Amino acid sequence: MPMSYEPAEPRSPGSSPPDRDDDLPRRPGRVHIAARQRWADVTALGSLALHLPHGAASLAVVFVVSYALGHLSNLPWWLLFGCWALSGALVFHRPCERLLARWLFGLRYPTPEEDGRVRPVWREVTARAGVDAGPYQLWIEESDEINAMAAAGHIVGVTSHSLRTLTPAQLAGVLAHELGHHTRGHAWASLLSLWYALPARLAWRLLLRSATRLGRLPTGAAAVVIGVAGAAVIALATTTYGLIFLPLATPYLVAAVSRRSELRADEHAAGLGFAPQLMAVLHQERDREESRRVTAAALGVAFAREGVITRLLDSHPDVHTRLHHLQAHLESRR
Repeated sequence: MPMSYEPAEPRSPGSSPPDRDDDLPRRPGRVHIAARQRWADVTALGSLALHLPHGAASLAVVFVVSYALGHLSNLPWWLLFGCWALSGALVFHRPCERLLARWLFGLRYPTPEEDGRVRPVWREVTARAGVDAGPYQLWIEESDEINAMAAAGHIVGVTSHSLRTLTPAQLAGVLAHELGHHTRGHAWASLLSLWYALPARLAWRLLLRSATRLGRLPTGAAAVVIGVAGAAVIALATTTYGLIFLPLATPYLVAAVSRRSELRADEHAAGLGFAPQLMAVLHQERDREESRRVTAAALGVAFAREGVITRLLDSHPDVHTRLHHLQAHLESRR
């Protein structure tokens, strides 16, 4: 059932007026918490589906390693295998999330001043969305860029530069975008896909490193290894009807799904009424990019343009595309 609660810090009539730079109107009255605060949209499910081949390969790698270690250490192989298979649940374990935030993503706890600036804005965003703000952990990234991130089950990070330069309403637009990644399942799906694909990727890198050493082998031995490997690839391709080559296209498909998830997160922020504020932030980012180009041209430095392959592998849509979709959302609501 939906729940409701009073705002954590109601303003009394005799309290001091808000900061003149605080352009974010607060939602009055009781905050209603929706019964369904999270789901997995089509982009989250698509990301998981695209990583199924990598997950299957990882299962095979972990099975072989577990079986070998089980014989060497007299431990049940299924115990090692089962621990890895269930380890994805740690994505939602709070202590593990804190370790991920600090050591994997390079985030830090906010100072009291930073917390006093970001937490009221976060509470306003979650109140408009009908989401309980309590379970989420707010983190700071030391960076000179305007950016934020959503990761694991409850991590929300924002750059220190964003806190210094954005108005509360603009910061709310950025945080609403990240909340969209959480409520639509993008954050946990992305991290789970990365985790369960890791053994296969490590095994692939090990194979590539081993392949670079074929030149040190005698010619006959190298020919035998290449022949056996080629025969194995042909056999697998025939047996799987060419599906083993699907992972070669997966990076492009994953990037396309990721770009779509960014647009869906923008849509979530726009649905909460933050489309103008998010567009203002994107305009700042576009102006900053243009300033870099002008500075590079003035210094005589060639500003390399992205190629087609680079754009296809980009996990974020360009600023113009995001502005176009946000503008379309505003026009549709008029």
